[in-house]
Amino acid sequence: MTNNSKPGRKPRVTDDEILQVFRDTNDPVLSTDEVADQLPLERRSVYDRLVSLREDGALTSKQVGGRNIWWIPGN
Repeated sequence: MTNNSKPGRKPRVTDDEILQVFRDTNDPVLSTDEVADQLPLERRSVYDRLVSLREDGALTSKQVGGRNIWWIPGN
């Protein structure tokens, strides 16, 4: 049994897999929930990863109506 198959083990998702969600959509921006719907992670984990990607300069975000929206800079 590998670490990824243990019960309760959270799947590993790379930063590139998260960014690929943005590349694969025609929408110019995505909400945290929209990104989370495409990944095998809990919403809070996705939010934390999106914040980290923003801090690294890979994403930009803005709060609209109490919700964060995210996009790849320059797109």
